[in-house]
Amino acid sequence: MTVAEATPELRLYDPEDRSFLGHPKGLGYLAFTEAWERFSYYGMQTLLVLYMVNFLLKPEEVGSVAGIEQLRSLYGGIDGQPFASAIFGTYAASVYLTPIFGGWIADRILGKRRTVLLGAIVMALGHFLMAFNVTFLLALLCLIVGSGLFKGNIASQVGSLYSPGDLRRADAFQIFYLGINAGVIASPFIVGTLGEKVGWHWGFGAAGIGMLIGLAIYLAGQKYLPKEHFDVPGKAAAKTDKKPREPMTRQDWLATSALILLIPVLALAIVPNNQIFNAYLVWGDQQFALYWGGEKLPTSWLVSLDAIVSVSFLAIVAGFYRWWKTKWTEPDELTKIIIGSLFSIGGMACLYLAAATTPPGEKIGLFWPVMFHIVNAIGFAHMLPVSLALFARLAPKQINATVIGLYYLSFFAGNSIVGYVGGWFETMPITQFWLMHMGFAATAGAVFLLFKLLLAPRLMRDAEPENVALS
Repeated sequence: MTVAEATPELRLYDPEDRSFLGHPKGLGYLAFTEAWERFSYYGMQTLLVLYMVNFLLKPEEVGSVAGIEQLRSLYGGIDGQPFASAIFGTYAASVYLTPIFGGWIADRILGKRRTVLLGAIVMALGHFLMAFNVTFLLALLCLIVGSGLFKGNIASQVGSLYSPGDLRRADAFQIFYLGINAGVIASPFIVGTLGEKVGWHWGFGAAGIGMLIGLAIYLAGQKYLPKEHFDVPGKAAAKTDKKPREPMTRQDWLATSALILLIPVLALAIVPNNQIFNAYLVWGDQQFALYWGGEKLPTSWLVSLDAIVSVSFLAIVAGFYRWWKTKWTEPDELTKIIIGSLFSIGGMACLYLAAATTPPGEKIGLFWPVMFHIVNAIGFAHMLPVSLALFARLAPKQINATVIGLYYLSFFAGNSIVGYVGGWFETMPITQFWLMHMGFAATAGAVFLLFKLLLAPRLMRDAEPENVALS
């Protein structure tokens, strides 16, 4: 507890502050905290499937993992790559389910800041436990729980830095997403290279150090974040908030209904993108011509390539729409998401062509994979930042963190599908595998279009759109 938190007149938080790239200083601390958290998270996730397929689930190693046979029995006794895909899918899905409970804990018990701090500590513990075979499943559990406490609450704090009419909020989420991608770019070069070239456990240890750095940055920036009623010292949260909670209005319920209806559609839409961390990496490790001067490059560097392209196109697409709206009407959020679905279909077509045009027995050249990352990144720029900003704008303030947590249900469902269908990678023709992912993107795009035409006008007519220029 800082003096500024206990004494409102000494607080350094100012919603009109423009000292960080035209935004409040608190945004800088949140963005850099998220960058290091993503460094640790994606570094570990990039290694996870490769680690299991190439090391941990080998017959000579798997017996040392506590609880692994009990887990295998839950998946019907599968092993090898399908077992690795199932574990990945369960883990990647679960880290997007627990934010619902993290949001509830923040809204009702601890407040956002304390919940984020607790989540960072638990995640750091999980990363360090990944350094030992025996604690592999316990490490995944810690990462799942810690991520749930951390994810939705730090994103919700970004929106809380601004007054309701402040149009800088949209740009703030752009900067926040740039922080995410900065962490993703760096982590495969450091965590991935250590894991693949030095030792798997060295890579996981580096991820843990990254999480500790993020925790330190967040602690340093506490005084620049909005005050919560949970911050009053010496009193329980329930006793300090004497003011009654405002009731949900008809507009609040309509907005919440619209967001809930979007969740399963978003789940289908993200499957093609999120397969990058599962079957796509295994395929690339086995079939891509990842060589430089006769030496094989770390497969995890493909994730850095994806992040570099994603960051570039976040900026390019944002600039495009800022130019577009000077001459024409800017598309609304759902239209942008529909455009993103079309590009996602194109990205999957690139992977289909990579498989279809390579003769049997030859390594796949990098032209089509690179084209996939470019086309898919344009789709990403139209979909994920826009959808998060949409949830942050429409989420009623009474349950803001909880609704942001509900947003991550789409990732829970999407990653569950990723893990399930990823298990077909070794048994299905690879061309058919990527055609199936084109189908996911096409189905989601069609439903988004129907939602825009038939449901959105009725469910969202009372909600004034915010400037989410690529948002």
